Amino acid sequence: MQKKTVKDVEVRGKRVLVRVDFNVPLDPDGKIEDDSRIRACLPTIIYLTGHGARVILCSHLGRPHGRVDIRLRLEPVARCLSDLLGIPVEALRGAVGPGVEQAVSAMQDGDIVMLENLRFYPGEEENDPGFARDLSSLADLFVNDAFGASHRTHASIVGIASHLPCVAGLLMEKEIEQLSSLFEDPPRPFALIMGGAKVEEKIGILENIIPHVDLVLTGGGVAAAFLQARGYSAGSSPSDPATLVLVKTIIKIAETFGVRILLPEDVVVTAGPEPGGAYRRASSDRIPAGFRIADIGPLTIAGYTRELQRCRTVAWNGPLGIFEIPQFSEGTKAIAAALAGLDAITVIGGGSTAEAVTQLGLVPKMTHVSTGGGAFLRFLSGKTLPGLEVLADRTGQDPS
Repeated sequence: MQKKTVKDVEVRGKRVLVRVDFNVPLDPDGKIEDDSRIRACLPTIIYLTGHGARVILCSHLGRPHGRVDIRLRLEPVARCLSDLLGIPVEALRGAVGPGVEQAVSAMQDGDIVMLENLRFYPGEEENDPGFARDLSSLADLFVNDAFGASHRTHASIVGIASHLPCVAGLLMEKEIEQLSSLFEDPPRPFALIMGGAKVEEKIGILENIIPHVDLVLTGGGVAAAFLQARGYSAGSSPSDPATLVLVKTIIKIAETFGVRILLPEDVVVTAGPEPGGAYRRASSDRIPAGFRIADIGPLTIAGYTRELQRCRTVAWNGPLGIFEIPQFSEGTKAIAAALAGLDAITVIGGGSTAEAVTQLGLVPKMTHVSTGGGAFLRFLSGKTLPGLEVLADRTGQDPS
């Protein structure tokens, strides 16, 4: 990676503001359901404290829309992090202001504090220069380790770069290196698995990555769109004429580069995607009216698995069915298990896909599970990430 990281600068004795993405899922009682995003940032935090930095963590949680929401305070996250590290992590009741400044001034080398939810402040999402300046006044150096939020032009992502030297954290470095490797002569055959419901969000990825892959396996709403673009009925699956035009363009691009796009041979359909609701298997070319695609079927699972067993590189975005409903999760489970058994590079991205792999306990068997949803999509689409652009280049002046 061409951007400087924490290992390229002197941090001892410095106040280091670290933007992390601790936007973790909470249950109704406010308990953390999945601490994967917290664990992902541990290497950066441990490196900084081990090298004598005074670590000031900042993150958002949920969507409080610029207002204080006691259900979204970061105190539970600080407790979880403290348990993981085995050292105290003080949760502050603000992100800026005299009380925060006092707490930071009292820090010693190796200490960690966590600022309050950044999105309690309207200035965060508005990228307000005043809020960015107040945040930056707390520190000597800024470290961005929040890949999952780096597609945002928020104060704590890009605004702060006007006031502090900025470098990447170790998670950010890992994300960029792993995702960049997909475009840098990956082992072949190279398969892209593309599922999920928001087809319009996937078009950019397909346009950018198709010249680099050998085949595309489709599921979910993406499969429905491709079936419709090829003249088949997808029942009552969502359909948008503008999206279908784009899908037809993708098909032509794939033909130009000799890339195979595989559609489901059979699917699981339902009249209403509800837990416990009725469903049945259907051939992909005979989806009944009034039914929508909810999962890939057993013939498709078998066929996709055979294709994947030949592959040396696989990137996956989007579940292959409505994974959160048990009877429509079999396709996603089966393909995840198939990837876990491959002797191949396997890169998983997108919030729902990463969540599925995590729930199945298969993260250790994948090469890389990205912490980014929108950022993952944007990066693979070939677009710049605002949070990455503002980081110091290795060829530039040392920000320390």
